[in-house]
Amino acid sequence: MKKHSHARLSRRQIAFLACSFLSLSILLLAAGCSGDKPDPSSSKVVETNADPDVFTMQNANQFALSSVQVRKVSDEVHVNCAITPDVNLSVPVVSLGGGMVVEIKSKLGDSVQKGQVLLLINSPDLSGAFSDYQKAKADEQLADKQLARSQLLYDKGAIALADLENAQDVHAKAKVDLDTAIAHVKVLGGDVNHPTTLLPLRAPISGTIVDQQITNGTGVRSLDNQQALFTIADLSQVWVLCDVYQDMLPRVHIGDTADISVNGYAHDQFAGKVINISEVLDPTTRTAKVRIELPNPNHIMRAGMYVTATFRAREQVESQVVPTTAIIQLHDSNWVFVPLGDGKFRRVRVELGPEVQGGYQQIVSGLKPSDQVVTSALQFSSAAEEK
Repeated sequence: MKKHSHARLSRRQIAFLACSFLSLSILLLAAGCSGDKPDPSSSKVVETNADPDVFTMQNANQFALSSVQVRKVSDEVHVNCAITPDVNLSVPVVSLGGGMVVEIKSKLGDSVQKGQVLLLINSPDLSGAFSDYQKAKADEQLADKQLARSQLLYDKGAIALADLENAQDVHAKAKVDLDTAIAHVKVLGGDVNHPTTLLPLRAPISGTIVDQQITNGTGVRSLDNQQALFTIADLSQVWVLCDVYQDMLPRVHIGDTADISVNGYAHDQFAGKVINISEVLDPTTRTAKVRIELPNPNHIMRAGMYVTATFRAREQVESQVVPTTAIIQLHDSNWVFVPLGDGKFRRVRVELGPEVQGGYQQIVSGLKPSDQVVTSALQFSSAAEEK
């Protein structure tokens, strides 16, 4: 009986202790919950919003605001282009006489002056022209002597007038043959005062050799069957050829101003003028060729160079602008912060247009003229991240 009574007493003690421990735990938990809460003023962001693009700031007045302005700006289109010689100032160089090239004096890329010898050709055509010239010269000299003799005999009454007229006719024809032979030699590039079989090919204009299709030892064929041996271009004025997509074509017009930017000359822009817009689109790229005429007095533009063209319309259009500092780029998008009141700001994504002088940026979409934005988006974004 004693053992049984002792066992019942031990179970009661265990139950009492368990209840005491549970009561103590509840008291301690209640004491912890009744402690001081964190000071909300210790964080710049005083409220967690359900919308991740809305921020509530404690000191909203520290962020300066700027109004969305509407300004008249020139409509702009930016495209990539390439420099090419002006066809109107480019001359293909051909030889009027055939033969074999024996010496090349100027090569691709060289600057040449009008009349400068580009190459020498050992030309049977020139040799034949000199031969014809020598024969015509001898015939003309003989006809001249015969005419003088006939004139003397006629004056003395020794011959009839018909004989004198015949001598005059022979002399006139000999003179025509001689003039033709001299012209033939000059056309080929020779000099009648310096007979030679070497035909000099001279530059027809001053400029730069932009193409060369000849080497030493090459045979030069007759004029009807040969291609240009050189192409010389005057690069004091060049063409800028641009591929403009069809959706941009309505914004480009003949006569529009185009500013050309070149890598390496980042702070310089060169003014050109749109002179032609192709009527046919490339079926592969769906682009049209737009041609810009560009003065190039310092020869900064070189044939084959890639440039960027900015087309500006002649008439200005109204566009929304905000300070450039009001825009921040996050996740490959551009954003501004718009105040909502009561210390709240919304992050708004915007589509940008070209920059405007004075530190402003055009806004294509995302804002209205009545909106305001935080002037320094970077400052606001940094403050919002300090949580």
